Amino acid sequence: MRVKSGSVVFLWAAALSAIFMGTIGAISLYAGAGAETVTFYRLFIGALLMAAYLFASGQRSKVLMWPGGKVLVTGAFLAGFVMFYILAIEYTSMANAVMVMYLAPVTASVVAHFFLGERLTTASIGLIGFALLGFAMMMEFNFSLSGRAEDAIGLVYAGCAMLCYSAFMLTNRLIDDRIHVLSRSAFQMLAGALCMLPLMLIKGEGIAMAQWGWLIAAGLVPGFLAIMLAVVALRELPAATFGTLAYLEPITVVAIAWVLFDQSLNTLQLSGCLLIILSGIAQAWLSTRKSGQKDIDCVPAEA
Repeated sequence: MRVKSGSVVFLWAAALSAIFMGTIGAISLYAGAGAETVTFYRLFIGALLMAAYLFASGQRSKVLMWPGGKVLVTGAFLAGFVMFYILAIEYTSMANAVMVMYLAPVTASVVAHFFLGERLTTASIGLIGFALLGFAMMMEFNFSLSGRAEDAIGLVYAGCAMLCYSAFMLTNRLIDDRIHVLSRSAFQMLAGALCMLPLMLIKGEGIAMAQWGWLIAAGLVPGFLAIMLAVVALRELPAATFGTLAYLEPITVVAIAWVLFDQSLNTLQLSGCLLIILSGIAQAWLSTRKSGQKDIDCVPAEA
């Protein structure tokens, strides 16, 4: 499955989309606002920018439509995994949180095997085993959380994010293909923002002037720009190539955590990260070979 020689721009678009998605954790920590607030503005501003783009580019029909209930449900799952991920990094390292979250494809494939008739092959089962081994290596094969209360809370939140991410991927498959990806993304972000609005209002958190820049960045960078670049890339790149480059997101998270927040990993943990990432890349290629689809079920940039 080759990428055309003139597709360097699209490769960069896919890479930047994944990198931009990986910035949400750092942005939320710098914003210093609650998870509910950051999630709301990340989704609401992203939805506004997407709607503005569609109107400005003469695609208003993609906004002035009813997307269907399934799109709105996926928006609720979108809000859930963004919020739980932000909560997770308040208690555990960004690397731990993102690697737990990236067990979502494993979870989704198991659920699809039992409930959606998507049978797991021997290769798929092997890749699931490698991903779980990578997670065990991330935990340094120490699953006792006694004396690690904060880590335990963070891992629980990360687990909730992973479950929401899995549900997001599975319900995305049920959406009518006739609904354009930009319409889908805009309405998912809007629905997610509306889910977060009551929680944000109940918390009643004040926002300082210095925080607004980070909240706008949350909607612009991992929201609007990441999705637009993903859509541009998917017009040209094979799904497996895009799926491979999407794993730059957890790599970005680990790198940011190390450089900006001094959250370093030892050799065993880095090896675990690599095993999870390689298992995910292999699964992306395997899924594409089986389906022969140009598009992929879960675009990380929609997250």
